[in-house]
Amino acid sequence: MSLRDSVKLPCGLVLPNRLVKAAMAELMAGWSNTPNADFVSVYEKWGQGEWGGVLTGNVQVDINHLGMPFDPALPAEYTDKARDAALVDLWARYASSCQQHGPPAIVQICHPGRQSVRIAGRRGIFAPTIAPSPIPLSVGDDWLARAIGGLVFPAPREMTQADIDAVTRKFVDTARLMADSGFSGVQLHGAHGYLIDQFLNPKTNKRTDAYGGSAAARAKFVLDILAQTRAVVPSSFAIGIKLNSADHSSASFEDTMAQIGLLAEAGIDFLEVSGGSYEDPKMMGIDQPKKSARTAAREAFFLEFATEVRRRYPSLVLMLTGGFRTRAGAQAALDANACDLVGIGRPAAVDPAFPRRLLDDSVAEEDARLPLNAVPVPFYMKLVPVRGVGAGLESSYYAGQIQRIAKGLKAVAPGM
Repeated sequence: MSLRDSVKLPCGLVLPNRLVKAAMAELMAGWSNTPNADFVSVYEKWGQGEWGGVLTGNVQVDINHLGMPFDPALPAEYTDKARDAALVDLWARYASSCQQHGPPAIVQICHPGRQSVRIAGRRGIFAPTIAPSPIPLSVGDDWLARAIGGLVFPAPREMTQADIDAVTRKFVDTARLMADSGFSGVQLHGAHGYLIDQFLNPKTNKRTDAYGGSAAARAKFVLDILAQTRAVVPSSFAIGIKLNSADHSSASFEDTMAQIGLLAEAGIDFLEVSGGSYEDPKMMGIDQPKKSARTAAREAFFLEFATEVRRRYPSLVLMLTGGFRTRAGAQAALDANACDLVGIGRPAAVDPAFPRRLLDDSVAEEDARLPLNAVPVPFYMKLVPVRGVGAGLESSYYAGQIQRIAKGLKAVAPGM
């Protein structure tokens, strides 16, 4: 396999090469929570960057429950293209900004569940979040961390069947809007501790009804979303999913593999392997376990998990994201048969045309890379006893670089 190879998804969508700009928070939608000129600007630059595909940052399916205050979101119930023409036109400009230059754009759609910060969304700052089970988010173990966590993240209430039906419909409505607006697909965000992951994970799903108690039951929520979405979007519209590899215990590893099998049987177009949550932010490369020199040279954070998924489900189109900084590292993941698509996040926020370095054989191997330092943590932040502080700074820093690119400014790597 070569990085330059095209990849055809089961739905028929063709990605012109194997390098995919991974989803990153843009934090640009303002208080209206709608895509604006900044989205059009930065996604046009990514569209010109020779990516095989472009994944957007989170688009929340419920404006009352946002991950962060400035996430774009479905503003209300979506009816259809004719009756919501202005809304479709707004999102169509966003889709076209990227896709007019070649790479298909796929929208990551999400509900944060219990990971919705108190000031994010229109439910009110004293209203609870929702989750499969009423298990509060833990951001630290001592009393101060618990106090900070309770201040930032309201305690969730357990979702009723009516809640589950409503959220399922919002996922489907959001996918319909994206299809009607001309996007090439959606990716269900089932990782990083968000709502779909909360249902899949036995740590956060203690239900005893049809949505809990076994691996298959915990997967019912996302399988219902997938089936209902597939029924109302064009057959050529891609539906992918991002899943965690890193926050399930060894005891639930087989459950996770079984859930992947159910998604494969249901006809998912691609599966992205990532990991972590607000409680344990492995997706940001924070506190990754020590690896051998040989393993570290392969760069990817979640390579071993992806390799096992490939062994069990060889026909599943796999995307592996996290840690890629060089042509050699990306090619090594393909050579190991760990993935079909290489997801690249933070380098894309510094150089929107990063694929050009990797795909051009005239660029020497030592130049086909973009090493990045960790974002420095101010000394006073180190005193805050909250897990994920470093990851939060990383995410905010790169969102800032995305905003610079949108304004026509040059992005700056950390430490530069």
